[in-house]
Amino acid sequence: MTAAGQPPRPPRRTTAPRTRLGLWFGRPLASFHLIVTIAVLLTVLGLVMVLSASSAESFAADESGYALFTQQLIGVALGVVAFYVALRLPVRYLRKLSFPLFLVSITMLMLVLIPGIGAERQGARRWFDFGVVSFQPSELAKVALVLWGAHLLASRRSEHGNIKSLLVPLLPAGLLMCLLVVLQPNLSTAIALGIILVALLWFAGLNARLFGAVLMTGLALATVLAFTAGYRSNRVKAWLNPGEDTQGLSYQSTQAKYSLADGGMFGRGLGQSRAKWSYLPNAHNDFIFAIIGEELGMIGCLAVIGLFGLFVYTGLRIAMRSVDPFLRLLTAGATCWVFGQAMINIGYVVGLLPVTGLQLPLVSYGGTSTAITLLMFGIVASAARHEPEAIAALHAGQEGRIARALKLPLPAVFSPKRAAMARSKSTRPTLAAQDRKRLESRKGKDGRAARAAEPGRAARAAEPGRAARAAEPGRTRTRVSSSRTDTMSPTSTAYRGDSSRGNPRRSEPVRREPAAGSRSAYRPRPEPQPGRPPVRSGERGYRR
Repeated sequence: MTAAGQPPRPPRRTTAPRTRLGLWFGRPLASFHLIVTIAVLLTVLGLVMVLSASSAESFAADESGYALFTQQLIGVALGVVAFYVALRLPVRYLRKLSFPLFLVSITMLMLVLIPGIGAERQGARRWFDFGVVSFQPSELAKVALVLWGAHLLASRRSEHGNIKSLLVPLLPAGLLMCLLVVLQPNLSTAIALGIILVALLWFAGLNARLFGAVLMTGLALATVLAFTAGYRSNRVKAWLNPGEDTQGLSYQSTQAKYSLADGGMFGRGLGQSRAKWSYLPNAHNDFIFAIIGEELGMIGCLAVIGLFGLFVYTGLRIAMRSVDPFLRLLTAGATCWVFGQAMINIGYVVGLLPVTGLQLPLVSYGGTSTAITLLMFGIVASAARHEPEAIAALHAGQEGRIARALKLPLPAVFSPKRAAMARSKSTRPTLAAQDRKRLESRKGKDGRAARAAEPGRAARAAEPGRAARAAEPGRTRTRVSSSRTDTMSPTSTAYRGDSSRGNPRRSEPVRREPAAGSRSAYRPRPEPQPGRPPVRSGERGYRR
């Protein structure tokens, strides 16, 4: 019994959960299986809903209900290949390719703005048109930013960089990328890039006040840009006054709400949507969540939100369990990007946010977006296989059916020394001048304190004639870099030579007569006299 008369509390249980779900989540490769399952479910759902939402529009335009679905299928096929390549690619190659990929994405964002190179559609120049397929470089910019940003911040954190090294050059480079995307114009993708940049800085450990300043500056810039263009300001006005112009500015948002309300709890049935018959513009792309709500009902909408919520849980779990700081930042940044983009899309469909045009990842129509998102899912799945428990299980032979079928290589164990050696010289930060001086002064103080604390040093300093010897010319001590080097005594024998060749040669001994009136401990060696053997190096004194 305790002092209060109550029985003592039982000890807290630290054993693993006994439920089947808890045991399954406790498996070493549970994160990897969750990522693969979520990617498969969202991709299959996206293919089905794109076929359902685009069939009427495709039939009316090209007399074929499978035109847009075929393009989406090509994007999914390319994304599956990218997913598999990302699973097989070692982490060190990801870090080596991060900066070249960033430069390539910047170059492509510049080239797409040039008339004749970039294709213009609906007043925006965002695509490279290759005839059968088209490519949107702003989607590749998302992967490039999260890869290079994670590599840069992981390198700076491991070398104890200051705040300036965390912000420069990541923040200026990210703002340059956002500016090139805004010039297309494409504010929605610029918002996604901003989410990646803010997430990387947050998980890198940026100061809360400085992080708040960066966040508020980004929100202010986004607000200003939202009112600069006419079509963007119309979207904000339609969001602020949803019932004012239901046949004009608010037409698309109003029709999306009608679709959600028409679905009810269980929906009208797959393929039975009425809004896709030219009532809801961009039903297969930006507003595909409204078609999901109409055909699958509230149950289907909650299932989609639940899948993205499970992805957030799994991604942050992988980030927490990762030992490699690069994988930790990469997984956290990618998770915030995918989840933030999904929530913005769902938010403006239901009327909580103004329409921005961000797609629902893996669900909305868009070949480039689907392929790039599957590539990012593959990188996150590879990070899940690099968890310490997963590495131990894989090396112990517990690969599982998926790994055996895909013939995936075994992940390498993270080594801080090897990661430091593989780090690019261009990303190694130099300490500030004041930090460098502080370190040098600290080393000097510690060295002087250690020498002063040596036993017998005070007694040697008090010997007669020591002060006079210290004042003799040539007895100075010089400091080279951070190491301490004493000049050789004039009576001592030094090894001089070319250090670059590594072949030192022995120089001739230099003799100097002692100062008058001083009892020097170093006496010149006498010349050998005829009839007497020379003094050997092992003898203690001279022969007189």
